[in-house]
Amino acid sequence: MNDVPGKLHGRKTPPGLERKILRKMPLMFVATTVITVSLSVLARLLPGEESDYEAAKTVATVDIFVLATVATIWTALLTITIGCVIVHIMKGPAYVADAYPLDAADTPKRDANGD
Repeated sequence: MNDVPGKLHGRKTPPGLERKILRKMPLMFVATTVITVSLSVLARLLPGEESDYEAAKTVATVDIFVLATVATIWTALLTITIGCVIVHIMKGPAYVADAYPLDAADTPKRDANGD
């Protein structure tokens, strides 16, 4: 038998919400990035009736906003992913702890005086 000593047999915790979230994470990374970057593309495609300097300033402002938003969203998604991985690892196989024999567990320990 190649089982690990102390491992509980037949105990499996069913996958929960963490597995569903982990499966959706690649889509969430791509979708949020595409949606956010599309704002930068729209700023370039739909210029207002401004001078070239003002248009360039507006595009630069939108680009900074997009980069900050993407960084914030990716940080949040990465944090959620790490949490899901930790929960998934914690739901791994259960192990039995080593027994700790207690000598005279029912009687209290006596002092040197006998009290």
